[in-house]
Parts: sequence; structure tokens; C-alpha cells
Amino acid sequence: MRHKKKNIIELTHCTASQYVDIPKLPVAVLLDNVRSMYNVGAVFRTADAFLIEEIILAGISGCPPHPEIKKTALGAEESVKWRYEEDAFEAALSMKEKGWKICVLEQAHNSIPLQNFNPQPEEKYLLVAGNEVSGVNQNILEIADYVIEIPQHGVKHSLNVSVSVGIALWQLVKENLDS
Repeated sequence: MRHKKKNIIELTHCTASQYVDIPKLPVAVLLDNVRSMYNVGAVFRTADAFLIEEIILAGISGCPPHPEIKKTALGAEESVKWRYEEDAFEAALSMKEKGWKICVLEQAHNSIPLQNFNPQPEEKYLLVAGNEVSGVNQNILEIADYVIEIPQHGVKHSLNVSVSVGIALWQLVKENLDS
């Protein structure tokens, strides 16, 4: 079998206006003080690919429109629903009160290895990712329903936050995406 790259026409699934009407998966992302605009943009792009319901940008996390976000989001900052909240803890608590399961992505004692986390189809999940240096604020961990961790085995002890979000989102949505 020969493999041939798809062209842009074959890769185009919908227009930005059509995207709005596509049903989204019951997953949202909360970025807790993510300082890099490039990371924020990359999360937008991943959220678009996986039909995430919304992105909540909190604290010092940058917001569109911003040239660095636009550079990595490649337009996803216009298709993915997003909002800004000053306080990440309050945003997480509000989502929890609305029935969302708080799923913190963090290296922590008693965390669940990502490959062992099995999202339930009837639940709504808020994936919380934190600052590139200090991670997710401890007060959010204390209200979390789940703390999940991506196992790592190399010399470095962490992954880029946008890469981590992408890996975790795949685990959360893979059963709900059709090809």
C-alpha cells in the first residue's frame, strides 16, 4: 500500500461558521496562569481539533487577540469558544457546582496515571492545566475530583504544558471521536 499525503481540500472538514454548529464534546479546558501566549495558542488549536466545548483562560493566561496566540492557534482562537476569568480557583469551583468533574493535570502524590484514567461518557470534564513553572494552584487540587499525571521516564521531569494538554485531551475524548 502506498501512502500519499492529503491535500488541503481533503483535510478541510468544515468552515469556521460551520464549526460553531457542530456538537462539542463535554470537555472544557481551564488554563491556570499559563504565561506563554504560544502555549495558549497551541491549546486553542488542539481544542479545535478535538471539538472541546470551551477554554477558560484565567489569571495571567493571555487572551486573544494576540499575535503570539494567533501564530500557534492558526485561527482556532476564532472557532473555539473561550472566556476569561480572573481567578482560576473560582472558575473551577463554579464549573464543579454546575456538575463538571474537575480533572487536574499535575504531578502529585496519589495521582492517577493517565493511561489508567477512564472517563465516563455521561460525565462532563474540566481539564485544568497550570503555569509552566509552578503548575496548578494547590487550592484547585484540593477541590479536584481527579488528579491525573502523564507518566514520564526520561531525564526531564516535565512536558510542555500545551503538549501535556494535548495528550490528556486525547485520553478524555478518544472514545467520542469518529474518524
